[in-house]
Amino acid sequence: MTDIATRKEPFHVEWRDGFKIHLGQLDREHKHLFTLVRKLELETVDKTIQELLNYVVTHFTNEHKLMEEAGYPAFADHLKLHEAFSNELADFLASNEEWNDDRVQVLRKFLNKWLIGHIMVHDLRFGNWYREHQGDDAVDPNANDTPRPGWIDRLLSRI
Repeated sequence: MTDIATRKEPFHVEWRDGFKIHLGQLDREHKHLFTLVRKLELETVDKTIQELLNYVVTHFTNEHKLMEEAGYPAFADHLKLHEAFSNELADFLASNEEWNDDRVQVLRKFLNKWLIGHIMVHDLRFGNWYREHQGDDAVDPNANDTPRPGWIDRLLSRI
């Protein structure tokens, strides 16, 4: 039996419209995060992780800016969730373990599980609050902004 025959099929989660929080820019960013997680493969893991980390910084920065500017009352709690995620991811990536298919699979599962849970609970809660307080016709104020460096840059620089 060859290596390919015994190799496990990668765990993938596809973006679904059911994941939308109905804030265009954040939905596009969430969708792209799923795309990046799907790209995680052993052969390109280092490059894909770097791309993913850079995009997480962009997304968190945009989301934080929108929450802060809108006066979202649960902003501080949401920020703590992002910090906890960043710390857990940094710890995982900082280990000296060699990359193999199993480790890539563990990372992919962790990221997908976190994304789905976070989007479907916390981000959806924000999306509902935002539309309730800003109106359904509210323009995405950060749709074309360049993210500002912030706390997540410092957290991810540990890696």
